[in-house]
Amino acid sequence: MVNCMLTEPFNRAKPIIETIKKHNHQAYFVGGCVRDYLLKRPIGDVDISTSASPAIIQKLFKKVIPVGIEHGTVVVIHEDTSYEITTFRVEGGYSDQRHPDSVKFIDQIDKDLERRDFTMNALAMDLSGHIIDLFDGKKDINAKIIRTVGNGYERFKEDPLRILRALRFSSQLGFQIHPETLKQMKEISSDIESLAVERITKEFTKMFAGEYITNGLQYLKISGSYKYLPIFSEDPDLMEQIPKSIQPLYSFGEVIALLHLLNKERSIMEWGKKWKCSNQEKMEAAALVKAFEYFQTNNMDKWLVYKLDKVYYNGFIRIINIFHPGRIDNKDILDVYQALPLHSRKELCVNGNDLIHWFPNIKQGPWIHDMLTKIEKEVVIGTLINNKSDIKDWIKWNPPEVN
Repeated sequence: MVNCMLTEPFNRAKPIIETIKKHNHQAYFVGGCVRDYLLKRPIGDVDISTSASPAIIQKLFKKVIPVGIEHGTVVVIHEDTSYEITTFRVEGGYSDQRHPDSVKFIDQIDKDLERRDFTMNALAMDLSGHIIDLFDGKKDINAKIIRTVGNGYERFKEDPLRILRALRFSSQLGFQIHPETLKQMKEISSDIESLAVERITKEFTKMFAGEYITNGLQYLKISGSYKYLPIFSEDPDLMEQIPKSIQPLYSFGEVIALLHLLNKERSIMEWGKKWKCSNQEKMEAAALVKAFEYFQTNNMDKWLVYKLDKVYYNGFIRIINIFHPGRIDNKDILDVYQALPLHSRKELCVNGNDLIHWFPNIKQGPWIHDMLTKIEKEVVIGTLINNKSDIKDWIKWNPPEVN
């Protein structure tokens, strides 16, 4: 056991553990929050493991969501923060390679830690800051090693998503995968095909966002796991095309944009369909690709910055700098944005009604939208002043084109 001083995220969760212990049950902080605490990384979700059954937890706390109650997991809402609380358990087989066929609740932490995926996650910490470490997780954390708890073949066979989790952790933490664990990953990697695509997408997105993405991609390649991913299974050469200059990408829309740009025969729609992406992710990818292709011809001008939604600016910079390292930064694009004469069509001094009034003899149709777009572009690039009289004079020399 190792003694530590609790930090703020754990102190906020203390009342939950104190309540459980007051009713004569054990409770510990477990898993990733303890790992990240030891690594001095920002702590996300604080998970708790307990000897109390889900039924008891529901009686002890006012706000409880039974998210996975059949597997012993509920979520307790305390001071507007969610805490996942899971009863100590041992598990049966994994027929669906995701959920255990059976769960037996137990009253000791030891066997519960034994069922976890990696040694660095098989850690429990009590309110005194004592860490229970039965599988040398702290040693592996210090050595920056990802190693399975017990037999890796069995761990990966239970849930092949753990293969992608190992890759994700190598990308997030910069850890090396233990040779024996890597060997077992290779043996089971074909089982990835049995996973729900949504689960794969979630891990893949986190992997690409990792600070050590090149590490994760290296193991993705070495393990051969990519051969069992959507599209990569049909086009394995795509793995070789990912640039060595790659930097973290913070959304799956950015990832799709990059992969499409590497092989344009694979459309954004195909990526979206086979990876079951949201419409938002597909829209983001399409916007980034369009901006990238415009940039290739026109560099970063006012029209590009105006047309690209501001929420995509950082993603656009990341994509550009993968293909053209150091070419642009956040300041470059914001300087152009701040110099724009307008930031949306609503700020244009004319609208469709003006055009209809000025050209009463032309039947209403697509020409109105086309004309407004031309005016909008002229104003944005600075060749036309955003003033109604100036625009009216410009239109005299550039009348609508109507078929």
